[in-house]
Amino acid sequence: MKQSRFEQSHQHEWQAFDDTLHALEQGKARQAQGLADLPAAYRRVCHHLALARARGYSPHATEHLQQLAQRGHQQLYRHRSPLASRVLGFLLGGFGRLVRAEWRYVLASSLAFYLCLIGMGALVLAYPDLVYSVIGPEQVREMEAMYDPDASRLGRFGERSSGDDWVMFGYYVMNNIGIAFQTFAGGLLFGLGSLFYLIFNGLVIGAVAGHLTGIGYHQPFWSFVIGHGAFELTAITLAGAAGLRLGAALVAPGRHRRADALRLAAHRAIRLIAGATFFLFIAAFIEAYWSSMTFASPAVKYAVGTALWLSVGLYLMLSGRTQHAPE
Repeated sequence: MKQSRFEQSHQHEWQAFDDTLHALEQGKARQAQGLADLPAAYRRVCHHLALARARGYSPHATEHLQQLAQRGHQQLYRHRSPLASRVLGFLLGGFGRLVRAEWRYVLASSLAFYLCLIGMGALVLAYPDLVYSVIGPEQVREMEAMYDPDASRLGRFGERSSGDDWVMFGYYVMNNIGIAFQTFAGGLLFGLGSLFYLIFNGLVIGAVAGHLTGIGYHQPFWSFVIGHGAFELTAITLAGAAGLRLGAALVAPGRHRRADALRLAAHRAIRLIAGATFFLFIAAFIEAYWSSMTFASPAVKYAVGTALWLSVGLYLMLSGRTQHAPE
């Protein structure tokens, strides 16, 4: 069956299912039409989604059905599954499936961030004074003090005792989550805000990396960032992907009104930023309790950091592949 005929045959049913879900999401269960038929309607939508995928229909058609299936699943099971089990299920499988489903936005976000980071780092290595076009002289001096090879604790301005690690953990959490949510919320400016923050953060991190490498502080700097960077930098790109998801819904809403397209996109974008936040908590813990330590040799830190990068990559590529619940 051609896609156009398939959509025409079931459009009324999908719209009725969408209206029922919208009423439930707004807390208006009494006003929801077709509430008694919700389980059956949900199964039919899942069947239509499987057909659309098997027949190779356009991403727009399958994405709309996938959104309906996801929302239906949430409404059907929200009172049947404890919060802890839903969170665990998301972290063990749902998050990885979601990232893979949104690979286009993840790829665009990663390219914007890492190309700026690598490019600025290379430029600062070639032209050292260029660092001052991105970072002020006072900040440059602070960075040099934080990664001085003779420092007893890396990545910190001034000397702190190990008892202050929990303070630094809190600081890293708040700072990193602030950056991630800033990048995410920028998507509401038709995606331009997310692109700006991805490019800006890429340029700043690249400038710092290039400057510290150029002055001979490469060993303490890279051994410090390689561990927590696996989670922190990945989280930034995922936050950017979530923001770009919102922006795309506003720029190209398709057959939906912009408000409806934004609402549909937000279901996935919010879950992406939730997973990114989880990554940032892990990054903050590693940064506070491992990255700053000097008792481990650089070789050990590089080995641990490489293992963490591989773990993040394998987690995002493989987790949830044996589960078939709707996204």
